[in-house]
This record gives sequence, C-alpha cells and structure tokens, in this order.
Amino acid sequence: MGNKTSVGILTISDKGSRGLRKDESGDILVRTMEEKGYSVLKREIVPDDRRQIADKLSSWVDKDGLSLIITSGGTGLSPTDVTPQAMQDIIDYEVPGMAEAMRAASLKKTPHAMISRAIAGVRKASLIINLPGSPRGAGENLSVVLPALDHALSKLAGDTSDCAT
Repeated sequence: MGNKTSVGILTISDKGSRGLRKDESGDILVRTMEEKGYSVLKREIVPDDRRQIADKLSSWVDKDGLSLIITSGGTGLSPTDVTPQAMQDIIDYEVPGMAEAMRAASLKKTPHAMISRAIAGVRKASLIINLPGSPRGAGENLSVVLPALDHALSKLAGDTSDCAT
C-alpha cells in the first residue's frame, strides 16, 4: 500500500509546541514512513491539551481524509499526558493488538514500558496509533507495528478478501 497511503505525524509536546524543544521524534517518524513509501502529508506539534489533540485528530480524518495518523508523546502517567484520553474521545473502536505488541516488545528493553498507556484505534476508515514521545521509543515502537500496517490499512479501505494466505 505504502505510497498510496496518506499519513499525518502529530507530536504532542508542550515544549515542542512553544518552540522550546526540537521535534526529534517527529523527524524519525517522517523519515521512517517516507523510507517505507508512505506519503506524509501533514505534520504538526500541539501542546498536551486534550481538546486540541482530539480536534486535530478529528480534523485530519474528517476533513483531510488521512488514512493513517501516528502520534508521538503524551502516553505516560504524568498529569499532562492526555493523548490516550483524547484518542478515546474521538475513535470509533480500539485496535488493542497493536498497543499490546508495542508494549511487549518495549518490555524486553525497559520495565518502564508497562506504564505506557498508548493505544491504537480507528476513526471512520483511518488508523491512529499512539507512540511514546522519546525519539528512541517512537522509532522502536513504530518498527513493531510497521509489518502489519499495509494489511490493516487495506482492510480499513474495504478489502474483504480472506486474511489467510
């Protein structure tokens, strides 16, 4: 699917939104997705604000028709980490296997993975995946879900063929 897929990269960071921190995670995500043949059409940084996150995700799906949105940041336990709540506000349903796979892979590297609240979900025919805010964590977690992306996006686009080959 790759190059036919419209992608948005949304970084959630108070400091990044004020220009006080370079968006290294966003850089890694854009580079990885473009190397894999995806078309990154949108990239923005918003503060750790539940309404702003939800509004941006909804707009990118409803108005811009993006097939895939990858977020970075706001998935931990601090009071400002509200990305999962914003996701719950706007998705139709979760795709728990993606988040479970990311946490399982991350647990092999750090016990801190167990406090991740990242989720993946669907709004209309768009897949939205939360990744950690650290550049390393974002890149590693993206590598976990990449092998399943084309198939997931194909199914969301209406493919009704059998999954078994």
